[in-house]
Amino acid sequence: MPNATPFKFKEFSVNQSNSAMKIGTDAVLLGAWVSLKQQPFSILDIGAGTGVLALMLAQRSSAEVIDALEIDAPAYEECVENFEHSPWGDRLFCYHATLEEFSEEIDDVYDMIVCNPPFYAETYKTDNSQRDLARFQDAMPFEHLVESAAKLLSEQGSFSVVIPHKEETHFSTLAKAHGLYPNAILHVKGHPEAPVKRSLITYSRKPSETAYSSLTIELERHVYTEDYINLTKAFYINM
Repeated sequence: MPNATPFKFKEFSVNQSNSAMKIGTDAVLLGAWVSLKQQPFSILDIGAGTGVLALMLAQRSSAEVIDALEIDAPAYEECVENFEHSPWGDRLFCYHATLEEFSEEIDDVYDMIVCNPPFYAETYKTDNSQRDLARFQDAMPFEHLVESAAKLLSEQGSFSVVIPHKEETHFSTLAKAHGLYPNAILHVKGHPEAPVKRSLITYSRKPSETAYSSLTIELERHVYTEDYINLTKAFYINM
């Protein structure tokens, strides 16, 4: 029986009962971390799921066009519903298509592209094909993601992702092959003694010295660090 209770943020709610991937820390961190200093006119969320990334950026920005792309039919329908019920429904639109179809058919380019991509290895597949589609890299290979992002990105635009830390060098090598260079990288770990688990990376077409930073989520179980609270308090109700 799916959980029908929406996930409530401070300024919007997200239904997630039909989406394979529920609200997770990765997407919230990326949505809160990406820089909006360039004041993008248009934003694209690739692999939107529930639409939480696009909704966070609608809350944070004045972008007039915020598009999302979702291949899974139940997740797409839920994303559309979440957009329609948000305070920014007039700025949000979700496409039901593969990334390949979208990148071939859309002539527009975007000032900001964000993605919380699937990255689980083949060996971790389950019997739930919908969940696998949302979680596994073969549904959206990094090579294809980077190639499509480079095609869809405006000249001055930014492309931001959250990936496993162990994939950082590989992903940045792929990005460089398509003329995208890391401008900012955030290394995330769960607690002070834990290894770095995630890399949040922003790329652009302009090579520059990469600005590195780090974030620890918890000091101990359910005791959040000041940095994590400050980053997410505009969204989480209890922060």
